[in-house]
Amino acid sequence: MGQKALVLDEQAIRRALTRIAHQIIEKNKGIEDCVVVGIRTRGVYIAERLAERIREIEGASVATGELDITLYRDDLTKVTEDQEPHVKGSDIPGGVKDKKVILVDDVLYTGRTVRAGMDAIMDLGRPAQIQLAVLVDRGHRELPIRADYVGKNIPTSSSERIVVELEEVDGSDQVSIYE
Repeated sequence: MGQKALVLDEQAIRRALTRIAHQIIEKNKGIEDCVVVGIRTRGVYIAERLAERIREIEGASVATGELDITLYRDDLTKVTEDQEPHVKGSDIPGGVKDKKVILVDDVLYTGRTVRAGMDAIMDLGRPAQIQLAVLVDRGHRELPIRADYVGKNIPTSSSERIVVELEEVDGSDQVSIYE
């Protein structure tokens, strides 16, 4: 499987996240009662970057959190009785009750990860609203889910793979398509 194309470089990712931060502020008329929650793993780092951009623009901090959706996935299967899923736990300071939750992930594909994320949030409390921000929307939805904020729409075939690399995890920032 080889790299077919580099679709976002470091600068393009930075621009996309700055645009999303402005859109979040505009749609919510500020950041009051907002919490930016990233889905592990890369969604957490994107959420932190969005929160930093929002702080730079608004001059005020927005609450951030991280969500572990391991136990909410519909594709979770136990191979043997001894093999338990690795759960890291969720951490959302201040909770989600009556908050506008901006759920953040790296790639929106079938929508199943986002559905699992929404289920996990609802188990933590009843938010006023859940909005979705993704770096990449690649299409191929299996559930009726759409992002409120999209860094880049990248139409792909089912045989292609989108790979998001972030400095915090991978040592560089880029989004590529692999065949």
